[in-house]
Amino acid sequence: MVFASSNHAVGFYPRRRKIGTDVTVRPDSRYGVSKAFGEALGALYSDKHGMIVTCLRIGNVGPRPLDVRRLSIWISPEDIVQLIRIGLEHPDIRFEVLYGASNNEAAWWDNSRAHALGYRPKGKAEDHRAHAEAEQAKIGPDPVGDLFHGGTFCASEFTNDVKRAGP
Repeated sequence: MVFASSNHAVGFYPRRRKIGTDVTVRPDSRYGVSKAFGEALGALYSDKHGMIVTCLRIGNVGPRPLDVRRLSIWISPEDIVQLIRIGLEHPDIRFEVLYGASNNEAAWWDNSRAHALGYRPKGKAEDHRAHAEAEQAKIGPDPVGDLFHGGTFCASEFTNDVKRAGP
């Protein structure tokens, strides 16, 4: 089984910190909580019943990154298909969490486990930097979202002090 998880399961990590798949979940919203729950359920069924499960923490799928944040989390349609095939077909998978991201120079995630399983992303967010920066200029700053992986998901309903949020 391939579970379409999300980067929002770990959205409250600061952008200055690169993370692997072994970090504690830090959801940025109830949506992120539902994805963290799905990953935990996948682990349970893998351990208890031998189900083969791959959880893909998908960044943002599309033909190109839509803004500067997505330069770090973007995945091309071709690359997501490659990850899904690995999740469905790789003989060594029992339970895995992988990041759904292309070959992004500004990546926030260590996706070395996906690479060890044969992932060879072809998409490069950097090829679309000018477009992403032009679109970002239309959005403007977000004093909370700009600090964390989850972006606006972190900012929505936020009432904490940003110095106390995240690890």
